Formats: sequence, structure tokens, C-alpha cells
Amino acid sequence: MDSAEHASAPATGVTELLRRWASGDTAAQERLIPLVYEECRRIAERQLRSEDPGHTLDATALVHELYLRLVDQRSASWQSRAQFYGVAAQMMRRILVDHARARQARKRGATRVMISLANVADTSGDTSIADILAVDDLLSRLGALDPEQQRIVELRFFAGLTVEETALVIGRSPRTVKREWQLAKAWLYRELRRA
Repeated sequence: MDSAEHASAPATGVTELLRRWASGDTAAQERLIPLVYEECRRIAERQLRSEDPGHTLDATALVHELYLRLVDQRSASWQSRAQFYGVAAQMMRRILVDHARARQARKRGATRVMISLANVADTSGDTSIADILAVDDLLSRLGALDPEQQRIVELRFFAGLTVEETALVIGRSPRTVKREWQLAKAWLYRELRRA
């Protein structure tokens, strides 16, 4: 689904179902899931493309785990479809990090779960990889310095949202998102290189 199609999909219907679901309407939840499933799967596939090929989660498993966590979000105050996808992307990141930690705990001395930094590296063609747990730690540090940049990285890198979609989720202009994305990428790249 391209950005224009994504934006013109039944956003008001999804937003209304999200609000009804947050109000406790279980029928709304049942109607919502098929409407958002393919977009969540697209986000999951995009996130998993940056993972090491030996990763044991696939897109379907990631979306199903996301669904289980979303069911617990009954008290969420859903404002829009874009906000929902932003939360979904953030949850998927947490699932991948939790999965990496559990994998390391099960196998003492196991290899680390690596992700591609192609979207973080500058345009010089650097295709470095990094440990997802190290990236998660850096994102936490970035969040302490600039929570908005952290959110932009989550939405752009982990969710694969476009600049325009990210701007919609965080309520900023696309120009601001582009600028903050560049600054955040430069900071992350520098910190990863130091490590």
C-alpha cells in the first residue's frame, strides 16, 4: 500500500472503531482487527527486514504477539488511525527487544540479535549491522535527551512510516520531522560507531 492509498483508506472508520473499542465495545474490536491487520503485517515485515536472517520470529508471529498486547490496551485513548499505527510500531519494537533478551537468556553465550542500520546510516552506502539491544539502549538514551527524536526514530526506522505519516502521528510538520530525523540519525550513527 503506497502512502496515498494508506492515507485514503477508511481512516475515519478505523478511528471510530478505535474509539468505540477504547470505550469497551468488543464488537468494534472484532471489526477493527481485519481492517488494520494488513498494515500491521506490512510494518512487521519492514521491521523484520532489518533483522538478522537467523531471527526466529516471522511477520505473522510478530503481528499475533502485537495483537495479544493490544488487547491489553483497553484503556488506551485512541485519537486516530495514525496514532494507532505509531503505538503498534512501538509495541513491535518492544516485542523484538524482549525476544532478543529472552533468546540471550536461554542460550548463555548465544549470538546477539543483529539488525541492519541501512536506514540509520548516512547516505554513503554504509550497511552496518548492530545488536538490537544496543540500539534499544541508544534509543532510551536518545529519549532522555530528546523524546520527540526517539519517537521519530521508532516510527521511521522500526515502523517504516513515511515522513508524512510520522508527521501525522506526532502532530508536527513534515519539514520538522525531516530535520529531526536527520539529527537523530546522525546522533545514533555516531554513538553506534563509538560502541
